[in-house]
Amino acid sequence: MYYEAVLKRMTTELSEPVRYYLDMKDDFIILNNLLGKKLTVEFKRYECLSCGEDLPIFSQGLCRKCYFESPQVGEWVMKPELSKAHLGIEDRDLSYEQAVQLQPHIVYLAKTSDIKVGVTRKTQVPYRWIDQGADAAMPILETPNRFLAGQAEVIIKQYITDKTSWQKMLKGMSTDKDLKQVSEEVKAYLPEDLSAYWIDEADIVNIHYPVLKYPEKIKSLNLKKLSGFEGVLSGIKGQYLIFDDGRVFNVRNHSGYVVGLKF
Repeated sequence: MYYEAVLKRMTTELSEPVRYYLDMKDDFIILNNLLGKKLTVEFKRYECLSCGEDLPIFSQGLCRKCYFESPQVGEWVMKPELSKAHLGIEDRDLSYEQAVQLQPHIVYLAKTSDIKVGVTRKTQVPYRWIDQGADAAMPILETPNRFLAGQAEVIIKQYITDKTSWQKMLKGMSTDKDLKQVSEEVKAYLPEDLSAYWIDEADIVNIHYPVLKYPEKIKSLNLKKLSGFEGVLSGIKGQYLIFDDGRVFNVRNHSGYVVGLKF
C-alpha cells in the first residue's frame, strides 16, 4: 500500500502494548500492524504545520517565520517556570497562553534511562509519558497552572534529572530505582506552598511498547540528509520507529515533512 501525508506526532493509546496511529489526514495507519514488515519512507517536500507553505522546517514542524511568531512554541513551553499568563502578561498571544497555562498541570516522575522529573498538562496524561518512552510514571503534584508546576520542577531537577538518554531508552535500558521511594525523597525538597499540591497515594502507570527486538547499536535517520530509506520495522517506542538493523527514526522531530509511505 502507498500513502502520502505530512508527518506529525504519532497518536497513541495506552493499551497492552501501546497502540500507535499515524494521521493520514483522511485516514490513519495503525503502525503496530506493520511490525515485522518492510517500510519505505520517501521525502517529498515540506509543509509548515502553521502556514502550510512548502518552506524548510526550522523546528517543531514550523518554518522559521512561524517558529518565531507562533504562540505554540513560546519559551514557556520548554520552560514552564517562565509562564506569565497567570499575571495577565502576554508573551505572543495572551488568549492562547491563558487557555494553555491556566489549567491543571501535573508534575510527574518517569522511569526512562533514569528517573526524571517533568511537567505536562493534566489532559496530556499519559500521552506525554508515552512520547518520552517511559517504562513507568507517576504524578506527584497537581497544580492549577503551568507556572506553579514549573516552579516545582525547577526545585526538583536540582536533585534528579529532567532529561532522557534517548539512546538508552531505545535500547530498552531502564533504571531499577523505585518510583515511590524517589517520590518520597523529592517531597522533602519542596517548600510548604508547593507541597500543598502533593498527590497522596498516586498510582504508578506501567507502560509497555510494541517492540519485537531492541537494538544493541543505534543510528539515527534524518530526512535533511536523506531522500528516503527503507527497512523492516521491529519496534515503536516514544516517538521513534525502530528498524531491525538498529536504525531509528524520530517521527515527531520530522513534523512538517511530507513523505510517501509504502508497505
